[in-house]
Amino acid sequence: MALDLLLRGGMLVDPHQGIGDIRDIGVRDGRIAVVAEAVSEEATTTLDVGGKVVTPGLIDLHVHVWWGVAHLGIEADPHCVRRGATTVYDAGSAGADTFPGFKKYVIDVSATRIKAFLHIASQGQLNNEIGELTDLRYADVDKAAAMCERYKEDIVGVKIRMTRNLVGDNGREGLKRARAVCEATGLPLMLHPNASPLNLADMLGQMQDGDIMTHCFHSSDTGVLDEAGKVRPEAVAASERGVLFDVGHGAGSFSFQVAETAMRQGLRPGTISSDLHHYNLHGPVYDLATTLSKFMHLGWSLEEAVARATAAPARAMGMLGEIGTLAVGACADVAVFDVEEGAFDFFDASGEKRIGERRLVPVVTVRAGEIYEPVY
Repeated sequence: MALDLLLRGGMLVDPHQGIGDIRDIGVRDGRIAVVAEAVSEEATTTLDVGGKVVTPGLIDLHVHVWWGVAHLGIEADPHCVRRGATTVYDAGSAGADTFPGFKKYVIDVSATRIKAFLHIASQGQLNNEIGELTDLRYADVDKAAAMCERYKEDIVGVKIRMTRNLVGDNGREGLKRARAVCEATGLPLMLHPNASPLNLADMLGQMQDGDIMTHCFHSSDTGVLDEAGKVRPEAVAASERGVLFDVGHGAGSFSFQVAETAMRQGLRPGTISSDLHHYNLHGPVYDLATTLSKFMHLGWSLEEAVARATAAPARAMGMLGEIGTLAVGACADVAVFDVEEGAFDFFDASGEKRIGERRLVPVVTVRAGEIYEPVY
C-alpha cells in the first residue's frame, strides 16, 4: 500500500525516542507508518521539509478555547493546530453548567484535539468582571463530579483559579471543594496560584502527585520565590513529591527574571505551556512556539524545549505513545518549523524585553494525517 503522506528530509527532533537527525516520515491511515533515513515507498502526497525542524505535534497543557462564551476564549484551530499545537488542554474555561456546550460546539468540531480541565465553578470563566468563586453556590462538588464522569473521555482534570479577586473570601473552601472533586473522580488538580489569599505553602499542601501548579514563574507574592529571591522550600518539596510545575505564560503569569532565578536554583518546569487566550493572542504570547523560543533564549536546547511540549505533557496526561512522539504506530500529529536566526524581540508578561537570537516559526502541521498550514 502506498503511503498517504511522506515528509521527506526534515531534521526530526523526537526527545521521547532520542532522535535528533534527518529522517523521512511516512503516514498511513492517520498513523506513523515508517520513520527511516530514506523511505522508498510511494506516497499520495509528499512534502519536502529539508532544512526544517520536524517534531511531534506540540501539546499545550494550558489554553482557553471556549470561544464566544468564556471571556478568555479564542478559536482553537487558527491558533493551535495551524500553529503547531495538535493537542491542547483547555484550563477551566467551562464548568459543569457550560461544559456540554463546549463539548458539542468546540471539542467535537475542531481539528485540534482538545481535552479539558473542568472548572470547579460551574459557570466556568464567563465574565472578566465577576470572580467565578465569589459565590460558593457555583462550587458544587457533586455536579462537577457527575460532569467529569459523564464526559470522562474529554475531561482530564479539575481547575481552580486562586487569585484574590476571583475567589473573594472563598479561597480555602473553594480549594477544598476542588480537591473533593479530584478525590471523587481520581483526576488531577490544576491550580492557578497568582496573588492568592492563601500562601504558597497552603496551596501546595493540598496538591498531590500528578497535580499541576500552572503559572510556575509568575511574579506575585504567592510565587515560587520568597522576598529574598530564594526558591521557597515548599516548592522544592512539592516538585520532589510529583507536583508538576507548568509554565502557563499568559498575559500576567511569566517573568523572565523569576524563571531565570528559579531555574538557576534548580527549579525547572516539567512542561511548557502558553496559556494562550483572548488577552495575549497578539502579544506577548502569540503561540506555543513563541513560548518555546523564549526558553531557548534562556539557554535551553531545542531538544529540551521541545521535550517539555511533547513527551512531557503527553506522559503527564497518560497519552505518551499515542501523542508526544513520532514512533511508528503513534497518531500522525507532526509539526514542522523553521528555526530562524537573527535578533527577535521577546516580551514577558510584565513587558520586559529580551532580544533572542533564534525562534521557532510554524511552517505546516499534520494532525492525524491531515495537513494544516498557518494562518496569520
